[in-house]
Amino acid sequence: MRQFRVLLVDDEQRILNFLSSKLRASGYGVLIASNGVEALEQVQAQEPDLVVLDILMPKKDGLETLKELRTFSPVSVIILSAKGTNADKVKGLSLGADDYLAKPFSPDELIARIEAVRRRLSPDDKRKIRDQLSLGDLVIDLKKRLVIVRGKEARLTRIEWLLLSELAQNAGSLMLYSDLLTRIWGPEYRDDLQILRTWISRLRKKIESEPNNPKLIRTIPKTGYIMDLQSA
Repeated sequence: MRQFRVLLVDDEQRILNFLSSKLRASGYGVLIASNGVEALEQVQAQEPDLVVLDILMPKKDGLETLKELRTFSPVSVIILSAKGTNADKVKGLSLGADDYLAKPFSPDELIARIEAVRRRLSPDDKRKIRDQLSLGDLVIDLKKRLVIVRGKEARLTRIEWLLLSELAQNAGSLMLYSDLLTRIWGPEYRDDLQILRTWISRLRKKIESEPNNPKLIRTIPKTGYIMDLQSA
């Protein structure tokens, strides 16, 4: 079985050395880059499974790097930064990061976050599901992982697809915030409503005709979301 490889991107060598040793001891393959330019080159050349990306770096900061990265790669990204404000977190997630971890942090916490992403990359879901669901102008082919919106294929990120497939498989039923967070990100994220709301917003922009007045994915205040069969 191929080793799961993590690209660490940080301009502080001591942090790279410390995290590299911890990840290797936990069985991960490790690649390193000291700035955004090197990180983009590494992703193109080495195709890592996950990128741990610092925000404050010379030449090209983490958010600029992430924005450019998303033009050519869907690789999982965990943003890592001393800038732990909600605004930075939302911006990182909106640009396509899978997770956000503020410094200072413990290496065990980072490894737990990486493991959560790794579980999502290799889902072991044995539930019996419908192959296809049609809701008005939206067609979801769960077997082919294909989404058609108003006759055109919609390109979804991995997280967007996982969210949509969970809602589609439970269409007409209320999905609690905690259930969606646990199924997509893992039990350690069951209370992180911000990350869920950010990704639901991104998904709505791709499948809803009016994202600010959603008909397909309805919010049940303080409870969860439902894929509305009445929208068909």
